[in-house]
Amino acid sequence: MIVSWMTTNACNLKCAHCYQDAGETQDKELKTDEAMTMIDQIAKAGFKIMIFSGGEPLMRPDIFDLVAHAASRGLRPVFGTNGILITEEVARRLKECGTMAMGISLDSLDPAQHDRFRGVPNAYAQTLQGIENCKKVGLPFQLHTTVVDWNKHEICDVTDFAVEVGAIAHYIFFLIPVGRGVFIQDTSLAVQENETLLKAIMAKQAEVSIDVKPTCAPQFMRVSRELGVDTRFTRGCLAGLTYCVIGSEGIVRPCAYMVEEAGDVRQTPFDEIWRDSEVFKTLRTQDYGGACGSCEFNDTCGGCRARGAYYHDGDILAEDDYCAHGHRRRGHLLTS
Repeated sequence: MIVSWMTTNACNLKCAHCYQDAGETQDKELKTDEAMTMIDQIAKAGFKIMIFSGGEPLMRPDIFDLVAHAASRGLRPVFGTNGILITEEVARRLKECGTMAMGISLDSLDPAQHDRFRGVPNAYAQTLQGIENCKKVGLPFQLHTTVVDWNKHEICDVTDFAVEVGAIAHYIFFLIPVGRGVFIQDTSLAVQENETLLKAIMAKQAEVSIDVKPTCAPQFMRVSRELGVDTRFTRGCLAGLTYCVIGSEGIVRPCAYMVEEAGDVRQTPFDEIWRDSEVFKTLRTQDYGGACGSCEFNDTCGGCRARGAYYHDGDILAEDDYCAHGHRRRGHLLTS
């Protein structure tokens, strides 16, 4: 099981798509002692992987102590970061305190395009230096790429680049319009474009030795089966089943792109929220509506619960409209 903690709202970039609308530190963010207690509760709940994300998690001054505490509780600490703050010394300290892998964002192989999307000049060069610093100290890393209309043609090239630079995986995030992402919703791919790209990604998976995982596009499980491509992953959407997120102020939600709240760790221990929350209980019924409910792939895909809720007035079990298979089953003609 995986939990992602948005350690802080502070960030050194101004990404156009940021789901958290990150920028400045919030007054109510969890203090060190509160975070330590929460980590104990996460371990008690049986979670195995803890993602330290943000904002930019490396902007928290206590981050090394928090990672060490998570490791001491049997959790596998990993990161979601823009990579800019990973100096060689930071990389060494991260490895020493128990960090198992760094997820580093890279949205284009064109430096100008990456910098524009990330909102800060020279971000591309600094991110690549962060990757090099991980390599110098032997800290494993993977690349994270957000898909929009202007970079869809180079997603598989970024996978090849990930292999070239020694990444252990390439995770590809499909845009969901929350946070600042609502302002670039028109850059999302159309349904058939999603399908075409998923086929290309899974075909690329058959060519490379590293994991290639579309995220927030659970239909990749169906596509991989249809193409006969092996993947170690067993399910698409994990929200509320084996995954959840905790905001910087301690609010628990099923995933980073869902607004539905499961609880507040300042009021209820995390392990109790995970066990008893009505939001999680609802998701665990897997009683999906519409095309998702009748789909022969609903046991391995599950549809994107965030998109279901976003496009169906908060119904977290509603069908995922961004599924080409669902449209075909209903006889809809799709164009790109």
